[in-house]
Amino acid sequence: QVQLVESGGGSVQAGGSVTLSCVVSGMLYSSNCMGWFRQAPGKEREGVGAIYTSGGSAYYADSVKGRFTISQDSAKNTLFLQMNSLIPEDTAMYYCAARRSISCIGWLTRRDSFAYWGQGTQVTVSS
Repeated sequence: QVQLVESGGGSVQAGGSVTLSCVVSGMLYSSNCMGWFRQAPGKEREGVGAIYTSGGSAYYADSVKGRFTISQDSAKNTLFLQMNSLIPEDTAMYYCAARRSISCIGWLTRRDSFAYWGQGTQVTVSS
């Protein structure tokens, strides 16, 4: 049974930092596109960033580029999202997701291509 479990969310003031983790179990960690997504109340789920677990650079949405960093610890099947310079607009439920693929092409526009999702972790940024 595939499980993705996020943690690390919480409340932070604007300008602060938070690091989210996503532990993957029940599937081979390599050869996946792993993505971070978020959903604010009343809004559609949107892509934050993605990384191919077998190597390569991470990809980011324009809204978080330069502030957020995706990394991974393959030995621990864990994905991270380091979020710096947070703003109130970053307030959302954050989800990690996985899809078996040979690349992360289309990660931003094809949420439906991600077969596995975590339960989410809430990040609240106050001004």
